[in-house]
Amino acid sequence: MLCQYVCSVALLCKLTSWWSLVHVFFCLSKVQSVALDDGCKEKFKKSEHIAFYRRHKQNPGVHYCVTLESLALTEKGASLELFETKSQVHLLLQVRVCRESTIRITIDEIHPVKIRYRVPDVLIEDPVYEQLRVERKGEGSVTLSWGLGQHQVWIQETPFSLDVLCVKEVIATLNPNGRTLFETLQDPPRHDSTLNQGDPSGLWRERFGQFVDVKANGPSSVGMDFCLHGFNHVYGIPEHADRLRLKDTSGGEPYRLYNLDVFGYRTDSRLGLYGSVPLLFAHKSDKTLGLFWLNASETLVDVHYHPKDSEEDVAAPVKRSRTPIQTDVHWISESGVIDCFILTGPTPSQVLTQYAQLTGFPAFPPLWSLGYHQCRWNYEDEADVESVDAGFDHHSIPYDVIWLDIEHTDGKRYFTWDSKHFPNPVALQQHLARKKRKMVVISDPHIKVDPDWSLYCEARDGDHFVKVKDGGVYTGSCWPGDSNYLDFSCPQTRSWYARCYSLNKYKGSTDSLFVWNDMNEPSVFYGPEQTMPKNAVHRGGWEHRDLHNLYGFYQHMATVDGLMTRAGGTERPFVLTRSFFAGSQRLGAVWTGDTESTWDHLKFCIPMLLSISLAGIAFCGADVGGFVGNPEPELLVRWYQAGALQPFFRGHANKSTKRREPWLFGEAVTANIRSAIQQRYCLLPYWYTLFHQAHTSALPPMRPLWVEFPGEQSTFRVDHEYMIGSALLACPVTAPGVKEVMVFLPGIEELWYDIDSAQAFSGDRNLAHPVTLDNVPVFQRGGTVVPRREGNGSCSSDFQKLPLSLTVALDSKGCAEGLLYEDDGHSFHYRDRKTFSLHRFLMKPGSLSCSRFSEDGTFASGSSVQSVLFLGMRRKPSAVTAHVSGVQVPVMFQYREDQHTLVLGGLGLGVGRDWEIRMQ
Repeated sequence: MLCQYVCSVALLCKLTSWWSLVHVFFCLSKVQSVALDDGCKEKFKKSEHIAFYRRHKQNPGVHYCVTLESLALTEKGASLELFETKSQVHLLLQVRVCRESTIRITIDEIHPVKIRYRVPDVLIEDPVYEQLRVERKGEGSVTLSWGLGQHQVWIQETPFSLDVLCVKEVIATLNPNGRTLFETLQDPPRHDSTLNQGDPSGLWRERFGQFVDVKANGPSSVGMDFCLHGFNHVYGIPEHADRLRLKDTSGGEPYRLYNLDVFGYRTDSRLGLYGSVPLLFAHKSDKTLGLFWLNASETLVDVHYHPKDSEEDVAAPVKRSRTPIQTDVHWISESGVIDCFILTGPTPSQVLTQYAQLTGFPAFPPLWSLGYHQCRWNYEDEADVESVDAGFDHHSIPYDVIWLDIEHTDGKRYFTWDSKHFPNPVALQQHLARKKRKMVVISDPHIKVDPDWSLYCEARDGDHFVKVKDGGVYTGSCWPGDSNYLDFSCPQTRSWYARCYSLNKYKGSTDSLFVWNDMNEPSVFYGPEQTMPKNAVHRGGWEHRDLHNLYGFYQHMATVDGLMTRAGGTERPFVLTRSFFAGSQRLGAVWTGDTESTWDHLKFCIPMLLSISLAGIAFCGADVGGFVGNPEPELLVRWYQAGALQPFFRGHANKSTKRREPWLFGEAVTANIRSAIQQRYCLLPYWYTLFHQAHTSALPPMRPLWVEFPGEQSTFRVDHEYMIGSALLACPVTAPGVKEVMVFLPGIEELWYDIDSAQAFSGDRNLAHPVTLDNVPVFQRGGTVVPRREGNGSCSSDFQKLPLSLTVALDSKGCAEGLLYEDDGHSFHYRDRKTFSLHRFLMKPGSLSCSRFSEDGTFASGSSVQSVLFLGMRRKPSAVTAHVSGVQVPVMFQYREDQHTLVLGGLGLGVGRDWEIRMQ
């Protein structure tokens, strides 16, 4: 904090205008109000401060029963009445089954005093439901089935519980411990005596610090417990700065899903951060299960493992075998309805696909967005931008995008430019565009209160702002000072906002300008927990508490719609968002927010990104170097090496930090950073192919080991390394002064090749791998083919013109295969006109072939394979020939007996044609 203070004072001395002083005051307020030091315990809630969570944990003997006589079957599922035994409150239970045996359970009031909030726009369509049938009806229970009867749902009448069975084995139970609680909405009390006398249970009024949350319809929370039978590894529910496998929350804090602006957050924490995806995975050797809790209000999740980890580790085998293995999960949300989906898998990839069929497959990003992005709060002016751009060229470091933070605007008015520092934004963008580079600018959801600003007046007069309960416009504070917040939950507001991105309305923009949505949790300086009050009102009369976690999702949606409209629906947009929810994967990229420049934050970025990837958001990354603080050179190099091996690759830094362009730390550091970035660019054909796979199958490019090796228990807790696709294993270095790294190589029958030395290692082992500052452990899996570009360039467009090289890593049988996807890299022609190509490289003993893998594509690939490196080639061939269209051509080759490698050069084999290389 002292360092931040000194930097801030220095900044104050440089400022001359009164408004600049005001802005710095807000900057300082943000730093001091959300940094998690010992003095800010009151800034963010713990579970003890959350009234609805306390009520659920104390659950005063609420028991629900099912009335079996109320069972009704329709073409869309089954419905039954639930009632609470004491109050006789009646609820409606619906059981429906989507395709792929995804089971949907909903509970709502039958006669509410007002309609309860149901999350819209997250599911991509109304699911198609299976016809259910009664399989058995016994004393106090009924069994429902569908299709071939592989899965069943068994409902017990008293007390209510619901079992999900797969091939007659119970895999999940709902309400096993009677923890379900559904608080029905109420009319406000006629007299204010309850409120005036205090409300310790937080039913109608809840206080946190100086803030009082008055609830229009009283208690409205919902919760349900689940037992996941046979599972003791669960994952997901991002975003938390925590390990990949969720921890047991007994005696500690639950996992909180409540989108918040947290500056320099703690690691190893279950505190809610910028995004929330209420999707949980349970995994064991022979099955994967998913739980999707569709609720956008504040949600807390408790996890209890049985037996406890400590018991499991120390127990004798006999004792362990007698202890039923299970995980209990308890979901509790402040409002809305119970709407949960059980994704029955049974494999990790099938659960990912089932979730994508509900909420959408990941967007297919433009190729250039997979390159390196250079960002800082803030590049000062046009000359600064041009200087940084030239610096990359001068030091032969490729990059694709330069970013501008809030200072590029006129007084923090988004969709404007500072006329003094950015007088010619179009010329600046055109300068970058001539070099095939792009620009990204920030656009936050708060709008400066300024009656002399036309955009503010449009938003005000168009009724596009969030309101307070008496109907007035809600005013909060953010970077511009007093601000109103756009109500993105309203379709009309989203349409208006999208139109703001048109070239004739957004003056100074071009079609090579893209967007970054920040502060969209939403962040409100001096608000409760630095966000919007829960009783603010959105269109339709919904309280903010009902849809808080959707706010950033909706801004992201509106921004994507704006760029899509600007391009006439032909060009793929790029929009980065800090806040996200389920379904954000179909819109674009996310990042892990305000990380610190520490080794600990570098380390925790890996499990954070793995959790986000599991939640369907394939395009994710962390600020290289950390946002807060000044990284030492070794940390900066290691972060570049890690970032180059993660989906979204951007360097970013806080305004108070020292400049950290890659060439400012001496030639040795520059060389290491250059090498990491160049390797990323060479690997773009592989990354692009993986993103196409994510777009079509939902498999994320960055994967936990257990997704690729689901049957191997030794992978279930590994989160310091990961798979990039199915071919590469990466283990970034996340500690200082390291001379060797322990790498786990999975797969009993697998072979792994060090990509630097070509040395082969067998799988199912821990390997002490030596490292220097020049390298990071990356291994290629035997049986795979990885395409790369050969040579250097200044951006992704340059690299697309370079020839390809293939690395063929042989498995124990001498076989391998891999795919290469290509299209124009930027448009939707791949989708609308089938202008794409997908080719397969297939290695069998003695031959490598290239052939069209999809007959649908019409893209004429201009790529050619110039060289091939074979790893694990045990014998030197006597001759190598290439066969194209019936013509045989001899091929130059080099064989190294000590490495068992074979290199073929001078090939010039076009990817667009079928060919074969034969080795005798």
